[in-house]
Amino acid sequence: MSLADRASALRRVAGAERLLVACDFDGTLAPLGDEPMAVRMLPAARAAVDELTRLPGVWVALVSGRSLVDLEVIAEHDPLSPLLLAGSHGAEYWFPGAGAIESIGADDDTALRDRLRAHARAATGDLEGIWIEPKTFGFGVHTRRATPAAAEEANARVDALVRAEAPHWRRRTGHSIVEYAFRHEGKDTAVAHLRERLDATCVLFAGDDVTDEDALQSLGPDDLGVHIGAGPTAATLCLPEIPAFAAFLHDLARTRAAASHPDTEE
Repeated sequence: MSLADRASALRRVAGAERLLVACDFDGTLAPLGDEPMAVRMLPAARAAVDELTRLPGVWVALVSGRSLVDLEVIAEHDPLSPLLLAGSHGAEYWFPGAGAIESIGADDDTALRDRLRAHARAATGDLEGIWIEPKTFGFGVHTRRATPAAAEEANARVDALVRAEAPHWRRRTGHSIVEYAFRHEGKDTAVAHLRERLDATCVLFAGDDVTDEDALQSLGPDDLGVHIGAGPTAATLCLPEIPAFAAFLHDLARTRAAASHPDTEE
């Protein structure tokens, strides 16, 4: 996308009657880290998000594969926050004034979830740098701190376990993580649900990982998809890093505010 096309897209999205800005968290607003629960939004990203939430006709949602309880922690989210949350790839939600809501979905598979988590921990216990992350509807195998050989071995062992015990579960790959879940929602589910609930006329969705592509591919011609980082993507706009995306969000907020108050000098 050329600079002129980018500016045109920004003005179009900024002028939407009811705008939903939906963002992945890890790698999009916050840097990826070896300690997943220690990551936080970059200050510039937090400032831009907060700026957008103060504008009329704009809603900001964090759409993550994290469990809702973990997303609340890393997003430093409090009960009075205007931010909407969609956790577990769209299987859990938090709305201002309503609180936490679990969407209606598949049968309860928590007993199998707990058994598989324990089996995964036992199967990978001899491999350094592997962490089994508990998730509401499954678990994730983190390999960021492992050697490539250990990561490959861990994923192979857990893949075999899940194929044997839960072949109906959904498998997703991400940056140094493989996730398994008995719920099959994707981030496209989350975007569709949020769009309908808010009656949004335009959606900006941003993400950095392959798990974000479902949502990016679901966007319509009046929406805008943003990809942070390198790699193939369905997004219209690609930005190199989180600070560039934070600057884009700041420009979006400034452009919308100026359109709302055309006589205000910048």
